[in-house]
Amino acid sequence: MEYRSCFKRLSVLEFFRANINGGLILKNSNLLVGLDIGTTSIKAVVADSGKVIGAVATPNTGMRHGQVIDIDQTAIAVSRALKSVAEKTNAKIYSVVAGIPVGMLQLETATGFFNVGEQGREVSDYDVKKVIQSAIHSVAKDNREAITFLPSSFLIDGKTKVDDPRKMIARSLGVSGILLTAPTGPLHNIKKVIERAGYYNNFFVPTPLAISSVALNESERTFGSIIVDLGGGVSTATVIKGSQIKYANIDLEGGSDITSDISTVLSISKRDAEQIKLDYGYADSSFASKNGKFAINSIGTNRQRMIDEVYLSEIINARLEQILTRLGKGLAKHHYLRQPGGIVITGGTSLLEGIDSLTANGLNVKARNYQPDQIGMRNPIYTVAYGIVNYSYEMSEIDYLVNGVIYGFGENVDEEPKSESKSSKIFKSTASTSESEDKEAYNKNKMSNKSTASISKKDSDEDKPNILKSFFKKFFD
Repeated sequence: MEYRSCFKRLSVLEFFRANINGGLILKNSNLLVGLDIGTTSIKAVVADSGKVIGAVATPNTGMRHGQVIDIDQTAIAVSRALKSVAEKTNAKIYSVVAGIPVGMLQLETATGFFNVGEQGREVSDYDVKKVIQSAIHSVAKDNREAITFLPSSFLIDGKTKVDDPRKMIARSLGVSGILLTAPTGPLHNIKKVIERAGYYNNFFVPTPLAISSVALNESERTFGSIIVDLGGGVSTATVIKGSQIKYANIDLEGGSDITSDISTVLSISKRDAEQIKLDYGYADSSFASKNGKFAINSIGTNRQRMIDEVYLSEIINARLEQILTRLGKGLAKHHYLRQPGGIVITGGTSLLEGIDSLTANGLNVKARNYQPDQIGMRNPIYTVAYGIVNYSYEMSEIDYLVNGVIYGFGENVDEEPKSESKSSKIFKSTASTSESEDKEAYNKNKMSNKSTASISKKDSDEDKPNILKSFFKKFFD
């Protein structure tokens, strides 16, 4: 079954027409902003009812290998990007939805239980939020914060599994799923960057989920594919199967390392190295021509010298092969390298011609490139930001209830509605320890040179605009 396909959805436009303002949306409009805070650049995408109307990328010097090292510099880059895209779209931006990279995520299996009422009654949003809160609290850690909870199923009276228990009669309600958390320190830095830039972050979206929502078609999500995201400072390989994220391998090298290699070997500035990489470089040196030559000004000399495309591409190829080999070894070790959908490549470094053939030949799998096809955004650097927007528009009501618990919008989950049974209470819940070795491996390796991740998700949805109304009202009324 396709991700979220068993649930109805209200579009953001429908919510807007129901007099819902603020929140995800820009004030007095039906727009949504996705923010990708990358190592080498900040990307912001603005969409109206799912259709992109503006996209901007600005340089960023405040991060290294996916980590914030200078809050002020990163905040300046974020502010510049958002002001630029606001001017481009003639909109006033107050809040964003930001992505969280897979390298920061940790996986915990969580279960929760809530006593709805001894006599049994109709399950409400409040009950769902209380059982989700119970699950989140069951595995909470002092040094980590919840990003999202991905319910696998709800359990009615300990025996009937359902995707959405609301309006069903129950005495007790259980839930099991996956809690995604991020380390408090790095997460604080990202929050502070957005705050210092002058904006509010509504909630975070795990970037693998964002990318998969746009880079893979239904068959690729269902039968299994690998997303290779080649960024400026970090490269990742994420496995999607059954419309769920199963595994991710992270390598702390990317396009900026290739630029550094070119700069060092040719004795030129990094600015010049980046430009000739884009102008003359190939990922696969077999695509280059020895007759294709260009001039460079090496540091310490007063004259130009000629370099051919093959030599440049061999420099590029050497680093790319190292990155792809390490990613491939991690995938092979966990038996995820062979997927029916093959590999889908995106990210800024995938602009290098021949990256698909290099990947296919090096890992002996089929591979293709992905980039958004909307006008003004036909560049793979925008994949994450575009995915964040798309993912947010497609969020289910259960997703909004989850985010209400985690980020504190909507009705206060700790205040029981007057109409609810006074006997309702939270029972102690426990976390399952039967997860796969992949998930254990992920949690043991946090943002290191060899880091492995495994995540799973099954979401659901059904129309009910009151949830979003309270969500939006929290921020802008």
